[in-house]
Amino acid sequence: MLRAAVTAGVFACALLAAPEARAIERQHHLGLAPALGVLKIDGKSTTSTGIGGALHYTYGLSDQWNLSVQASSVVVAADQKQDGDKPRNRPMGVDHGAIGIGYVIDILRWVPYVDVHGGVYRLWGGTLDEAKFLPGLSAGVGIDYQLNRRFAIGAAGRQHFMVSKMDTYPSYTTVLLRFEYMWGY
Repeated sequence: MLRAAVTAGVFACALLAAPEARAIERQHHLGLAPALGVLKIDGKSTTSTGIGGALHYTYGLSDQWNLSVQASSVVVAADQKQDGDKPRNRPMGVDHGAIGIGYVIDILRWVPYVDVHGGVYRLWGGTLDEAKFLPGLSAGVGIDYQLNRRFAIGAAGRQHFMVSKMDTYPSYTTVLLRFEYMWGY
């Protein structure tokens, strides 16, 4: 019984001694993120996987809500070439531009968030006859760690939905390692 009381007391002290909460509205974030992309193509036995990068800008509408704009480019199949045998639906790369809103829990140095975006995808190269522009949605989850009031690092995952071609491209996932610069308090 005494051990449980001491453990609970230590836990309570640790929570009460946490650093000052830093929830901030009207804060700007500018970030860069190396990215891993995985594209599933209908009729292809393996996924197309590759690397690329992303840029994002986020503005704190309130302590909990952020507006964000992002752009990314991932080469998912560098060796995908047009051959007479291959279907004409296998891109070499996927570009993405979107705008959306996110919910953050910004009270500690660790800042978890979820967000949704709407935008456009450009599939290019590979066996495609020409670039395809497709409307889409994405949902993301991530966590950032604020090193100080200016810099943060984090990780995020996004599931993308190319809504007009869900039958051909049923799944596109990106995993990002995020680096951010923040200003405006």
